[in-house]
Amino acid sequence: MSTTERPRILVVGGGYVGLYAARRILKKMRYGEATVTVVDPRSYMTYQPFLPEAAAGSISPRHVVVPLRRVLPKAEVLTGRVTTIDQDRKVATIAPLVGEAYELPFDYLVIAMGAVSRTFPIPGLAENGIGMKGIEESIGLRNHVLEQLDKADSTKDEEIRRKALTFVFIGGGFAGAETIGEVEDMARDAAKYYPNVKREDMRFILVDAADKILPEVGPKLGEYGKKHLESRGVEIYLSTSMDSCIDGHVVLKNGLEVDSNTIVWTAGVKPNPALARFGLPLGPRGHVDTAETLQVQGTDYIWAAGDNAQVPDVASRKAGNENAWCPPNAQHALRQAKILGDNVVSGMRGFPQKTYSHSNKGAVAGLGLHKGVAMIVMGKTKIKLKGRLAWYMHRGYHGMAMPTWNRKIRVFADWTLGMFLKREVVSLRAMENPREEFYEAAKPAPQAQKTDGAPAQKAKAS
Repeated sequence: MSTTERPRILVVGGGYVGLYAARRILKKMRYGEATVTVVDPRSYMTYQPFLPEAAAGSISPRHVVVPLRRVLPKAEVLTGRVTTIDQDRKVATIAPLVGEAYELPFDYLVIAMGAVSRTFPIPGLAENGIGMKGIEESIGLRNHVLEQLDKADSTKDEEIRRKALTFVFIGGGFAGAETIGEVEDMARDAAKYYPNVKREDMRFILVDAADKILPEVGPKLGEYGKKHLESRGVEIYLSTSMDSCIDGHVVLKNGLEVDSNTIVWTAGVKPNPALARFGLPLGPRGHVDTAETLQVQGTDYIWAAGDNAQVPDVASRKAGNENAWCPPNAQHALRQAKILGDNVVSGMRGFPQKTYSHSNKGAVAGLGLHKGVAMIVMGKTKIKLKGRLAWYMHRGYHGMAMPTWNRKIRVFADWTLGMFLKREVVSLRAMENPREEFYEAAKPAPQAQKTDGAPAQKAKAS
């Protein structure tokens, strides 16, 4: 750790906002002006809009993450968690991956902890659900789905086959609709290589408590997305929710009951619960309450942005929506991070703060290979696209939004190779327990059983 007397800017969280804010601060700072310290439990940032494509095998999982130490060579990157913040003393408590917790003093603080999956106390969910917030879950989902095809192809038991080939997705927003679209696409391709499994044997179910899916792109495109998924055999149940999923037995409020080994939970997100321990002003849903300058209300040395912040939407408020807040998406996170970085440097130098204002430019969503929806906002005009053209917009926008040219090139290379090479459909389930085979081999050999009261004989060496 640094022992310098320079002011310390502590960035809590190395996600999209944390990474871009730290880069912006380092770019704007003079040499030796301050120490930038980034703390995160992971040593990499995950570009979450690409998780569905990583789950489908369209992008290599390593290309969806950005290593913090490589991208922030001039910053101090600590792998651990910030457990408490003492605002009076300006000290944070760091819990590293190993060893005892320690205190770290700071002069300026950036809260960029992002969000976690929003779950409910549904019986069986914790034991059987699969989330889609991290690259580990994305890889796990891909391996899990392909393993279910392996099981179904290898057994004669119809009950086991039916349970293995039933896939339930809870949540019809971007994450849910994109994930089920990509996974269904992958499963359809993979079925070509299984003699005993056909697409008609599989059952894909999408459930949402709202009365529509993909609300981010508007009602018409949302309805198109619904009809498109249904045309591919996806069952969609709206205005309902899941009551329980004990032992994979899924029960919906509308009375539907199915058995499934695959229950994917994408029903929204909530701010990181750790925020409640930091003594910061929070909004009604647990977000850090910020001013239009991204400064935390009542402070002049703490800033927050992204999914864990309640940021006033200045552009919408000027248009008459007085209680508008910025939605938690990558479009706002990227722009907020840049303004936040500028404001931290300005605050350190005693200069005025900038106001964050950005009008929505639209939304794009991919629903599998060559399929998507997009709404582009140009002034007062909304351009609605669907099908292959919308899919190109989805890939183009997110491809360019991917941090660093290193990762941009790798992602576009994956897509280019995918145009000429077939999709990989191999399951690497053993990755989740890589030591299991070695453990079995290293266990002591079982002793030979005694027969007729005689002691067991040791085998002679040949």
